[in-house]
Amino acid sequence: MLLPVAITTAWLSLIIGARYLLVAGGVWWLLWGRANDLGRRLNRDRPSRKLMLHEVRYSLLSTPIYALPAAIALEAWKAGGTKLYLDPAAYPLWWLPLSFVLLLIVQDTHYYWTHRLLHHRSLFPWAHAAHHRARDPSPFASFAFDPAEAVLTAWLLPVLAFVVPLNIWMLAVLLTVMTASAVMNHCGWELWPDRWVRSGPGSQFITATHHSRHHTHMKTNFGLFFRVWDRLCGTDAMPEIRDQPGLK
Repeated sequence: MLLPVAITTAWLSLIIGARYLLVAGGVWWLLWGRANDLGRRLNRDRPSRKLMLHEVRYSLLSTPIYALPAAIALEAWKAGGTKLYLDPAAYPLWWLPLSFVLLLIVQDTHYYWTHRLLHHRSLFPWAHAAHHRARDPSPFASFAFDPAEAVLTAWLLPVLAFVVPLNIWMLAVLLTVMTASAVMNHCGWELWPDRWVRSGPGSQFITATHHSRHHTHMKTNFGLFFRVWDRLCGTDAMPEIRDQPGLK
């Protein structure tokens, strides 16, 4: 069992690392590597080469930490030891979107409280400081975690695979959404219209405008996908329009 897990961890690490570099690098090139009118700039400063190398280094250090629990779940699935399933028709089709939404809610809840814990002054310096190297992150900051933070967040989905029926293809879509959300929320630009971000249904979701404030005011905005926990716990805040470089 140990050898298959080690092999799967190795190739998953390569896949996760390559996906990260491709997506984050592509977003950086689109938004920072050339003149563009794709959105509204949030960062006051252009990400430096030194900062981006720091973010890439910590992201790649986190890669095998995320790959190991996933590899354990995959090898257990091959042996029939999980509730993962391949055929979408194995369960009612309505379970696919429902399980997707439920996983978003569970992840968001887990991340909010874990994130707040990591900001405790006794944990922050060695468990979360790498992610906050600069107040203006780049797309490469999306997975730039200290090893301790990666350990705390890497296990959730693999553990759920042992207790909740989850379709493999639905998980692939979920991982794609997670990656896109993390990269876009750290990219330093807001691509959604400001009216959508600040009112109506759009104001229930976390976007780059909301998360960028966490990097400048670290006692606010701890959520992952939704603003509900921040609102319930009094940690929700949006930057003033006059404070946003792109709206001067």
